[in-house]
Amino acid sequence: MPIKDQDRIKSLARNVLETEARAVTVLMDRIDDKFVRACEICLECRGRIVVIGMGKSGHIGSKIAATLASTGSPAFFVHPGEASHGDLGMITGPDVVLAISNSGETTELITILPMIKRLGVKLISMTGKPTSTLSKVADVNLDVSVAEEACPLNLAPTASTTATLALGDALAVALLEARGFTEEDFARSHPSGSLGRRLLLHVGDLMHSGDQVPRIQANKPLSEGLLEMSRKGLGMTTVFGEDNHFEGVFTDGDLRRAIDDSLDLRTTLMRDVMTPRGHTIAPELLAAEAVRMMQTHKITSLLVIDESDELVGVLHIHDLLRAGVM
Repeated sequence: MPIKDQDRIKSLARNVLETEARAVTVLMDRIDDKFVRACEICLECRGRIVVIGMGKSGHIGSKIAATLASTGSPAFFVHPGEASHGDLGMITGPDVVLAISNSGETTELITILPMIKRLGVKLISMTGKPTSTLSKVADVNLDVSVAEEACPLNLAPTASTTATLALGDALAVALLEARGFTEEDFARSHPSGSLGRRLLLHVGDLMHSGDQVPRIQANKPLSEGLLEMSRKGLGMTTVFGEDNHFEGVFTDGDLRRAIDDSLDLRTTLMRDVMTPRGHTIAPELLAAEAVRMMQTHKITSLLVIDESDELVGVLHIHDLLRAGVM
């Protein structure tokens, strides 16, 4: 159905964004000693951070729990309605509870507060009313109140949920920094993501080895080297001396230079056209380092050499592409 007053729609959308932006901006003045204390409680936690919330607060809480968990602070979400019907057993003494409620009076939350306190669990609340029941019971309350919702009726949770989500992100990132959480730590919790692949995959995980590695003796004619390149399909071949010691590499770039020089494919020996040694990398290095080397030297393959200076494999740019490292 076509919208007649398009300008009105655009204006309303801009007002929503402006209202929510103000709600987040106000939070900066609330990053105080209470926020620091909330961080300390989470850092002292020997169990899990259990996030609870009803309705829209629950949806926001679920996202905050996921962000905490993926940034080094073990956390999970528990629905307060389910908690009073058995799931309360998921909360243990060493845990910390992060309870979210804009009103601070959500019945399902208030109902389980006595059990939480009886367990001796530290309680952090995020509410829009610092004088509410939940705020008073909590060890620390983080104020996420907003002047108004972005909804024209000032009813639907909009600015308030945005503010809560933003403060949850602030808490997670502050904890990340305090824990010394690194890119490698992040990758371990995101092994299927692009960052995980870049930081967890090593050259040895992706390289061709054994019979997959094209190889030719240095005293063989160039024509045989081309046949080996064709058989293995990597656009290159390794070159070995008579003592079976690795000497160099012959690539499609070397082939172009040989053709430009009008060299005879049958009489020219591999040792005369190979590149001595070539660009090498260790199998234990990250695949991301291989990407950097290939981009720096404008090449498509690397020779993998172990600590004994032995050739153990070949890594091609296609291997990196297939693994999603680049």
